[in-house]
Amino acid sequence: VQLQASGGGLVQPGGSLRLSCVASGRTFNNGAMGWFRQISGKEREFVAGIRWNDGHKHYANSVKNRFSLSRDNAKNSMYLQMNTLKPEDTAVYYCAATDRNWVIGYLYQTEAYKWWGQGTLVTVSS
Repeated sequence: VQLQASGGGLVQPGGSLRLSCVASGRTFNNGAMGWFRQISGKEREFVAGIRWNDGHKHYANSVKNRFSLSRDNAKNSMYLQMNTLKPEDTAVYYCAATDRNWVIGYLYQTEAYKWWGQGTLVTVSS
């Protein structure tokens, strides 16, 4: 399985970006996909995720009401629409996937995911 993340870039505070994650090598009918982000020297933190079997979406408190997930089953893809971006959103964003139907609480943990993309850099700065 390969995950290809894209869509990062430089944006001003208050702006928007849309990240994409395309999975190849496997069709995900079960399990979940998620976005994590990491700042140099800090641990990778959960941003948002979607469980494939029921479409349940879950978000970190820091991004609720600003970020929104969507998916395209036919394209085996997931998208993260990021609005009202703040400088503290600056990080490398990683998409991740698992084929296990974990409970929602566990999907906030990096350990829940088996496959990881290469990361895409988001920089929010004026």
